[in-house]
Amino acid sequence: MNHQESLTAYIAAFVSELVSTGVTEIVVSPGSRSTPMAMVMAEHPELNVHVHVDERSAAFFALGIAKAINKPVAILCTSGTAAANYFPAIVEAKYSRVPLIVLTADRPHELREVGAPQAIDQIHLYGHHVKWFAEMALPEKNDEMIRYARTVCARAAAIAAAAPSGPVHLNFPFREPLIPKLDDALFRQTERPNGYVRVHNGDFTVDHEQFKVIAEKISGKEKGIIVCGNIVDEQFAEAVTRLSKALNYPVLADPLSQLRSGNHNLENIIESYDTFLRNEDAKTFLKPDVVLRFGAMPISKALTIFLKENHTADQFVVDGGGGWRDPSASSTNMIFCKETIFCQKLLNFLDSKSSSGYLESWKKVNALTKENMTLIRDLNELSEGRLFYQLAEILPEEATLFVGNSMPIRDVDSFFLNNNKSIKIMANRGANGIDGTVSTALGAAVYSKSLYLVLGDLTFFHDLNGLIAAKLYDIDIHIILVNNNGGGIFSFLPQSEHPKNFELLFGTPLNLEFEHAVRMFNGQFTKIKDWNHLEVEMKKSVDQTGIHVYEITTKREKNLDEHRGFWRSVSQEISNFVIGEQ
Repeated sequence: MNHQESLTAYIAAFVSELVSTGVTEIVVSPGSRSTPMAMVMAEHPELNVHVHVDERSAAFFALGIAKAINKPVAILCTSGTAAANYFPAIVEAKYSRVPLIVLTADRPHELREVGAPQAIDQIHLYGHHVKWFAEMALPEKNDEMIRYARTVCARAAAIAAAAPSGPVHLNFPFREPLIPKLDDALFRQTERPNGYVRVHNGDFTVDHEQFKVIAEKISGKEKGIIVCGNIVDEQFAEAVTRLSKALNYPVLADPLSQLRSGNHNLENIIESYDTFLRNEDAKTFLKPDVVLRFGAMPISKALTIFLKENHTADQFVVDGGGGWRDPSASSTNMIFCKETIFCQKLLNFLDSKSSSGYLESWKKVNALTKENMTLIRDLNELSEGRLFYQLAEILPEEATLFVGNSMPIRDVDSFFLNNNKSIKIMANRGANGIDGTVSTALGAAVYSKSLYLVLGDLTFFHDLNGLIAAKLYDIDIHIILVNNNGGGIFSFLPQSEHPKNFELLFGTPLNLEFEHAVRMFNGQFTKIKDWNHLEVEMKKSVDQTGIHVYEITTKREKNLDEHRGFWRSVSQEISNFVIGEQ
């Protein structure tokens, strides 16, 4: 049997099994050593092959697709530093629990560590940032090796999807020649043609008696809160709001919890906590005895501090991925159970409660905070706070809002209020970096009804080359570029109190005209003049295709003053309210 036949049969078996596991999306970066895998993948009628020339951007693009469809997505690259460029996205996938199947081509064993070109050590390249790694055997066509290829593929896909989801890495050594034999029988599997092995993943849960004990612990306590971080389960909103109603506990909803927007019951959803939990009187007034926490850690630093300060409360952390999301070591009960299942089953052990004065206190403080947001709403000049306040009004029904890190995600947390538009909010909050944001958003846009990306100028610059995907694949995206000429987040941090080298080291103004870069990718660019101009332009382009960038120019110093002025005003109002209630 010749080399070409072995190469083709082995790879075709792997790709067939990949499709059998449910994988439909593959992002390929061109390269020589990955030639056989790429050519075979391009032949499969059920694989959507996206080609992206930059591996770093390609991996984030795949990450975005996986976020949108909640299924594993595969990525393929050649050997050498191409594989190293995947690393940032793999780290993000690990910590944000996004399933990726990372396929790297490699030199065969005899060409490693002997000075061969484009050969680096790819064994365990990503270390503990992947859930599983396997060095694949060299291609052979015998029945045993075909079964091996298919079994490893099924195993990798299952591990990537199993809770907590994440990336897996398979490294493929290929010898030359690299061209496979493509014919009509390429994907014909005679043994178990519908998939070699099925892996049945189950959900984490706890038994009947444990639910009973948990219910007994919390049912007698009025002062309880529910904190929800990043959750991707579409059934969670209905389940947790029913639990909230039964317990009469407020739900402190992080924007990535998907609880601030939708058709579920918003009555007990508290969204302005990032502002009022900066106030000491409010924190004392609202001190809880019980905390139920679901999902990732919240974005809000004020909320995180509040949870840490209340370490004497019973804190139940429910994690459907079996992780340990407790950086302040405040949890009293770590519960490995799928979040929706926990809410649904706990309800069976609870009796409905009468109205709660504690819940009403949270609602009143939340309402008072939102009333004072007129200070942000009435800002006439372009400002970052007002932009995020108005997004809920401007965005169309069922839009996807992808938010860049640093200031934008924090402003969404502070100023994006409850609404019934079913707006999905996404962000890369695994490692919280600014890299790959454009590419991830474009990947998500492939399977989103209408996607709006809001990000700062440094984040946009960091991933400008990601726009090539929109140009090549006609992906529609609306980008709101907040240009404060530098790193706005640092103005809020202690570094700002040391002005001597602040601009050099942290402010880092770029002084770029982004319009030229946007035009290079055939995008439309609009420099926004005022609030009415923004609303008109965004509504005008709702049904238009391609890249649309709306640049909003702000000033870092003024943004800092506006935020602090708002916090001071609200804090005074809340303190007066608390004194009146006591």
